[in-house]
Amino acid sequence: MLRLLKYFKPYILLILITIAVLYVQAQANLALPDYMSDIINVGIQQGGVEDAVPLAIRQSEMDKLMLFMSEEDKTTVMADYALIDSASPDFETYLAEYPALANEAVYVLTDSDKTEIEKLNPIMGKALLTVSTIDQVIADPAKASAMPQTGGFDLSRLPAGSDIYALLSSLPQAQLTQITSAIDQQFASMSDSMIVQSAAATVRAEYAALGVDLSKLQTNYIVRIGGLMLLVTLLAGVTAIVVGYLASRIAAGVARNVRRDTFKKVESFSKAEFDKFSTASLITRTTNDVTQVQAAVMMLIRMAIYAPIMGAGAVIHAVDKSPSLTWIIALGVVLLLGLILIVFSVAMPKFKIIQSLIDRLNLVMRENLSGMMVIRAFNNQKFEEDRFDKANLDLTQTNLFVNRVMVVMMPLMTLLMNGLSLLIIWVGAHEIAQSMIQVGDMMAFLQYAMQVVTSFLMLSIMFIILPRASISANRIADVLDADISIKDPEKPRRFKDDAVWKIEFRHVSFRYPDAEEDVLHDINFTALPGQTTAIIGSTGSGKSTVINLIPRFYDVTGGQLFIDGMDVREVKQSDLRDKIGYIPQKGTLFSGTIESNLRYADENASMDTLKKAADVAQASEFIDSIAEGLNSDVSQGGTNVSGGQKQRLAIARALVKKPPIYIFDDSFSALDFKTDLALRKALKEYTGSSTVLIVAQRISTIKNAEQIVVLDEGRVVGVGTHQELMKSCQTYREIALSQLSMEELA
Repeated sequence: MLRLLKYFKPYILLILITIAVLYVQAQANLALPDYMSDIINVGIQQGGVEDAVPLAIRQSEMDKLMLFMSEEDKTTVMADYALIDSASPDFETYLAEYPALANEAVYVLTDSDKTEIEKLNPIMGKALLTVSTIDQVIADPAKASAMPQTGGFDLSRLPAGSDIYALLSSLPQAQLTQITSAIDQQFASMSDSMIVQSAAATVRAEYAALGVDLSKLQTNYIVRIGGLMLLVTLLAGVTAIVVGYLASRIAAGVARNVRRDTFKKVESFSKAEFDKFSTASLITRTTNDVTQVQAAVMMLIRMAIYAPIMGAGAVIHAVDKSPSLTWIIALGVVLLLGLILIVFSVAMPKFKIIQSLIDRLNLVMRENLSGMMVIRAFNNQKFEEDRFDKANLDLTQTNLFVNRVMVVMMPLMTLLMNGLSLLIIWVGAHEIAQSMIQVGDMMAFLQYAMQVVTSFLMLSIMFIILPRASISANRIADVLDADISIKDPEKPRRFKDDAVWKIEFRHVSFRYPDAEEDVLHDINFTALPGQTTAIIGSTGSGKSTVINLIPRFYDVTGGQLFIDGMDVREVKQSDLRDKIGYIPQKGTLFSGTIESNLRYADENASMDTLKKAADVAQASEFIDSIAEGLNSDVSQGGTNVSGGQKQRLAIARALVKKPPIYIFDDSFSALDFKTDLALRKALKEYTGSSTVLIVAQRISTIKNAEQIVVLDEGRVVGVGTHQELMKSCQTYREIALSQLSMEELA
């Protein structure tokens, strides 16, 4: 994937926006367990009382609390409360809210800042719990042993009916300080949240004494927190949709650009590169491999970025909820990583094999489709079916193996997550019994633990997807990074407007890439404008290779090839090929119409030009016989026309271009002798002063050429006219006599 990183550059801003949205999504999902914990702890167990700091408290109750606070704590508490009585200006306002104010002065909380509340919680909570315990002792003396017996003060020894608070207030300050210290030690094992939860009942009792509607208080809290949960859930849903859209857009854009550049690079390949990359492999790399990369990019953005944010946040929240349970998360992560490592080591080697098998399947399919007639002609359908079945089964079995390994993960993951849930509940229940954790906190911890495990599961999926995508990305990068053997010069020259289109081979030699020896040796001849130069020779003598050097499908490896006195390697390939009308040995037509195929050479060509080219190529007869004429459909590869018709349309297409150089690479082989003769006669008139090169097997096709070049085993063994070569070149004479009689050759 690193080799394709440059394709992410146009999308950096979108990626940054996506990361920001992912962060918001993660924070929203991380907030939900906290809200759920609040509903359980505060809304249900504490009756809607959030803190151990009452919003209002009777003066008599506040006086009791002050007995169990240090001087510093008293100052802190009183700074945040104001005494409201009948003389206060806002008495009527508070009276409606706290009816008990009619009978007794009330302290009202003036600073509700969260930080201040957090500071007051343990102070007020401990004092409230102490007073609550004393009140229980007053109601039931048997509970006196629950109070600390420090400083010589023991509630169990007090006479029945004694005013405990009056006695406490009469104690020396030193003894009260000892009692306060003992109270602090009594609550040392309790967390602040447990103190708040324990004191909530006392706060509710105080609210009841003040005349507050407790049912409404609880309902309002649950509705408020529930509403916030719905809003946060909605936010999480919206961000998930936005992330999905952005990730899809980025992934699709990257895939589009990679596919475009791959196609453009393949278009610049010479035949040497096509020898290195098979057609089937290039199709797979441009389609299946790009799809793999696209899927990986989308998953990378949605999971690989989201999972660490979610996992780290969940760990922080879980530790905050219950540090004593975090070992369970660590255990789950270790087990999960072990499972991922095993699956990864088994499945990873197969991913590279799968891509190669897809190449193989595409190759077999392509050969079957293109060679269907040959297969039927030899009755080899069964053989090809077996060949396809083998490629198909090999791919299927490898995919099944990988999928079976991957399928094991889900049930094991479910088992792991459920096992962790049971362990958290079992350990958490014991801690709840010991007042070390609240029920809501345990349930929130459970959800955070699942989020941590899910985050690691997301990363594990990425660890499995990324290697396969990386293999695909490397295959694509191999194409993109492939060295082009035929390149344009840094400072190209241009053909002159009055160029003389003379083609000259000077001591040209050629060797195919990685070959051990040359296939062309010291080729020397000149093709002049206004003349036809024919090239003939036995099969494998190098005729097509010579022709392929002119448009630079290959570059010469020795000597030089000149057009108008310029080495073809000094000219841009596009300029060079713009001057050549090339008709390959195997005519290729594209899906569309006859007209669109002819316009492939010049999209601005007039209808007269198209018809003239068709007339010269002897294609008008069969075109006119079709009702649609030039608008007749041509199927993919031209399979709905005969071989001779395909060759004539290919010739007509080159004629539409009207180039100064024509190359016919055995382009008359599918034509009958009558059509061949008529076409050559019309060509002679149409091409005029153009330079014409013809590769042919038939002597009758080249007999009247102004110059004939005879090749044998990659060497020029004769150059001249037909009559000259019949006298001077034994190779030409043998070829000619094998086709025609002496009378016909005369």
